[in-house]
Amino acid sequence: MAPRTRPRRHLLLLLLMVFGLVAAACGSDDSDSTSDTTSGDASDTTEASTDPVTVRLGYFPNLTHAPGIVGDLGGYFDDNVGDNVTIETSSFNAGPEAVEALFAEALDLTLIGPNPAINAFAQSDGEAIRIVSGSTSGGAFLVVREGVDAPEDLEGLTLATPQLGNTQDVALRAWLKEEGYETDDAGGGDVSIQPQANGDALAAFIAGDIDGAWVPEPFATRFIQEGDAHVLVDERDLWPDGRYVTTHLIVRTAFLEDHPDVVKGIIAGLADAIDLIETDPEEAKTLTNEGIEALTDKPLGPEVIDAAWENLVFTLDPIATSLAKSAADAEEVGLLDPVDLDGIYDLALLNEVLVERGDAEVEGL
Repeated sequence: MAPRTRPRRHLLLLLLMVFGLVAAACGSDDSDSTSDTTSGDASDTTEASTDPVTVRLGYFPNLTHAPGIVGDLGGYFDDNVGDNVTIETSSFNAGPEAVEALFAEALDLTLIGPNPAINAFAQSDGEAIRIVSGSTSGGAFLVVREGVDAPEDLEGLTLATPQLGNTQDVALRAWLKEEGYETDDAGGGDVSIQPQANGDALAAFIAGDIDGAWVPEPFATRFIQEGDAHVLVDERDLWPDGRYVTTHLIVRTAFLEDHPDVVKGIIAGLADAIDLIETDPEEAKTLTNEGIEALTDKPLGPEVIDAAWENLVFTLDPIATSLAKSAADAEEVGLLDPVDLDGIYDLALLNEVLVERGDAEVEGL
């Protein structure tokens, strides 16, 4: 879709910034009295620039991206960046599509699943992107038609995923392999996997053209409520303590190096959005549904949101330990060459935000 741009707000913030600049000019002329930075990552300094900046931010019309939608529609991203910053937002069906936009420099940051982030890091030899924050855990399921009650019932059936190589696609292929099934990226094998947009998959399921799908919320709940599907696999059951990264925030490395203050502001906005989700879930659901309706022209029914919301945990913790397993799964099913993930995380700005909020820091790999 075309990017959406919002006008800048908060004249008071601008006046405070001007006052701060005047006060700084009246202070010491000693160049060593400026911000204390550390050599290394560009994100070691978050000194704000007053030059105009446009940041292109992506998220998907899924409940697993609720912090991004709430941050956008609730104004939390705007509130945490300078008045010199213009935020444009775009939406995508799945991660590989968003990665293409990042590589084309048409996108600066996006909420995204782990496997497309891994692919972007690997395809660019570790240069193009960094994971800078978590967002969401949980909310992915294999839902199937009546009569499919166990893994052994899947042979010869057709299942959907959102896109070849996306997080749910890799999860399905890896799980099927563990169950003894062969698949390929052309839809052949013991179980045929047919990647397609989530809405198309739901329509195909209702029409009887596919037998199930590994999908994120709210589509898992919609399959159940609208298509009489049932859950065969809750992905939480495949992970220690049920914790795995579903969605995290990635940024183009070049943008991070050029505008660490803007990236920190987006992370802070994400934190504020998660605060609202925790303290006022009904308002957060309303904002999320408004965002989904704006992107798809189809609001979710309250029964869908209420049921799906219970399957999600919203957290700034990127749950880095699960990323290595996601990479190993993608390698195992032939969708990723072996990759060294060292350097994929840059959590310095996130930890600054956490410390400022009085929360514990988190770790990468």
